[in-house]
Amino acid sequence: MAPSDQSRHSLVPGFLYSSKIQSHLSNNTNHGLPLLPSSSSIASYSSSSSLPVQGGAKSPVILSPQEKIRLFSPAYYAACSAGGVFSCGLTHMAVTPLDLVKCNMQIDPVKYKNITSGFGVLLKEQGAKGFFRGWVPTLLGYSAQGACKFGFYEFFKKYYSDLAGPENAVKYKTIIYLAGSASAEVIADIALCPMEAVKVRVQTQPGFARGLSDGLPKFIKAEGASGLYKGIVPLWGRQIPYTMMKFASFETVVEMIYKNVIPVPKEKCSKNKQLGVSFAAGYIAGVLCAVVSHPADNLVSFLNNAKGATIGDAVKKIGVVGLFTRGLPLRIVMIGTLTGAQWGLYDSFKVFVGLPTTGGSAPAPVK
Repeated sequence: MAPSDQSRHSLVPGFLYSSKIQSHLSNNTNHGLPLLPSSSSIASYSSSSSLPVQGGAKSPVILSPQEKIRLFSPAYYAACSAGGVFSCGLTHMAVTPLDLVKCNMQIDPVKYKNITSGFGVLLKEQGAKGFFRGWVPTLLGYSAQGACKFGFYEFFKKYYSDLAGPENAVKYKTIIYLAGSASAEVIADIALCPMEAVKVRVQTQPGFARGLSDGLPKFIKAEGASGLYKGIVPLWGRQIPYTMMKFASFETVVEMIYKNVIPVPKEKCSKNKQLGVSFAAGYIAGVLCAVVSHPADNLVSFLNNAKGATIGDAVKKIGVVGLFTRGLPLRIVMIGTLTGAQWGLYDSFKVFVGLPTTGGSAPAPVK
């Protein structure tokens, strides 16, 4: 193959797509390395394959049913980013009341002793409307974070797989999941940090501001524009381990469910069953995420609430044990539900635009 022809193809690690496609691609290799086929070859394969029938039509794995979205193309990453906006923005906004109580329990555990009393105090002092205080920066911040988190995860997962090569990509796929999610989260938190800073200040300091429109100018006036990123290091400390656990454990649990619980391959499962697997695996991943990232979450809440505070001040005030335990039960419930819903919504969006759900295709043996 001439270099100009070779440059039009990409190496596709086996665990990124269906094992049926891998078997098909093994007959079309360049020096033993599988290539991403052209639209015409995929269309030809789709029409003759035994993949599940959806709505009376064959459902190709690499391309959407409309054959408009090609895996690993700019349109594919754009679709994944849009799915991230849809899943993260809406879910975080929906759990704003839980997040509000959690943040206040972390800042003032004497006043907000537990979940029940926390909701009672907020209802008494601020009324029912107070439960959604800070919902605008929550929606905007986590929508931006979701776009970067999911879009760049898909990008880095493919990028690192290409660097490793097909054999190593399959052998070290968990490391690739971890590296890809960590890289994506570094970018995602830069997008999230300003809105997170305003959100915490609005939620934990009554009378500071009604929301984003007046809270952002007040915050910048008090802390300066650079103050919006005062919590970036602890935010990375919270979100990077969280996201590494979120994606790597999700991918692993999905694969385990299809291997040990469901007696048929993923490709033969209905879309509804696949989405059920996504939610279940997401919930399990969310519980693990909450435990891993909780100490840093306490630090973020403390630093964004107290002007001029340092990490040392937070550890001294909260205590080492408190960093791991304060507000943890509520956060497990919140993050478990949140993460399960996010994966369900994300994969629902992918199905809606004609893409396969995430994970679960067993890799073919490397020869």
